[in-house]
Amino acid sequence: HLGELWSLFAVVLPALLGSWGTFRRRYAATIKKVGDPEARRSLGCVIRPFLLRRTKGEVEPDLPPRMDVRVPVVLSSAEWQLYEDARLAALSDLHTNRGKLREQERRVEVLAALTRLRLLACHPRLHDSRSAVPSSKLARFLALAVELAAEGQRALVFSQFTTHLQLVRSALDARGLASLYLDGQTPEPQRAALVRDFQRGETPFFLISLQAGGFGVNLTAATNVIHLDPWWNPAVEDQASDRAHRPGQRNPVTVYRLVTVGTRASSPARTG
Repeated sequence: HLGELWSLFAVVLPALLGSWGTFRRRYAATIKKVGDPEARRSLGCVIRPFLLRRTKGEVEPDLPPRMDVRVPVVLSSAEWQLYEDARLAALSDLHTNRGKLREQERRVEVLAALTRLRLLACHPRLHDSRSAVPSSKLARFLALAVELAAEGQRALVFSQFTTHLQLVRSALDARGLASLYLDGQTPEPQRAALVRDFQRGETPFFLISLQAGGFGVNLTAATNVIHLDPWWNPAVEDQASDRAHRPGQRNPVTVYRLVTVGTRASSPARTG
């Protein structure tokens, strides 16, 4: 985020990028809104002497390999109907409100619509708690979880939605598969205890909200990472995956991403 970049330099080298207003006019606005390649190159030339980038491979050359696996999930006809109804309703609302909302309000409306679609791509009950339509993504996850548990493997399971993780936890419990749970409401002492328990114990699954567990924890006891739903920024997913694939890991790590087919999860909106 260019605002964060400016904030860092405003602390360590204030004169380099000038005031926020100057930086926004010269770089941030043109790069963000129109993707001006000349502005991007110019900014890169200015900050390059002050940046040092090292990859994990350079820091830890003996780190075991990481394999990324995309797991496609096909919605049932009932799920697809719910998804399409929500998508068409969102388009209709946006068209009806065109010209009635300020730009910021319109952005909020678009974000809310996309979030509803993301929820439906995961589990119908995340959109409507009374829904009786089963989740294809949950079924696919459980098949993978049973397979990993039968092989004696352990996994970190990430989702941006705590309600999704709660549904997953209940489904694991119903199948006799033990799990630990961590989200942003977990107190710090309990958070540290959960990490220790997972590292030292044999619990096969650790369910973690993406925002709460994307950084600051070392979970090298896991050799698998499962992302139940894609985040807006793929770099955040990589940070979460690095909780297992990091110095101290002695085994190869497999990262699974469950992506609902047909929801444009590979696009900037990354719905599924």
